[in-house]
Amino acid sequence: MTSRPVEEQRLRDLVRLRRVRDRIDREYAQPLDVEALARGAHMSAGHLSREFRAAFGESPYSYLMTRRIERAMALLRRGDLSVTEVCFAVGCQSLGTFSTRFTELVGMPPSVYRREQGRATAGMPSCVAKQVTRPVRNREAPAPAPSLA
Repeated sequence: MTSRPVEEQRLRDLVRLRRVRDRIDREYAQPLDVEALARGAHMSAGHLSREFRAAFGESPYSYLMTRRIERAMALLRRGDLSVTEVCFAVGCQSLGTFSTRFTELVGMPPSVYRREQGRATAGMPSCVAKQVTRPVRNREAPAPAPSLA
């Protein structure tokens, strides 16, 4: 049987983890790192990473990148910004990292997504489009073949 103080601490930790997740959701476009998130939650970076993964199934960094890619998908569907502009608008500092993560999560490069998906959600209410196009982290997806060029 779990002791009452241990259970109370676990509940306090879950509250702090939800606050970290909420902060990532709000500030996804800001420079965020695990150390800064951990300081805000009064935890060590290692403890935050372990507890966040246990609670939400992915690391804080993976969650942040998923939120950034989700927002990037919406901006790319609008079609009025270039891939580079979208990259920086969602808080990514490297176009290469952004493109790699986008392709891993979405299954196609951002330029292809921008070209093909803008038409796919035309006329669809934004709340439905967001749900239908939500990125899903798929670790079983095959890695893209290396380019020989």
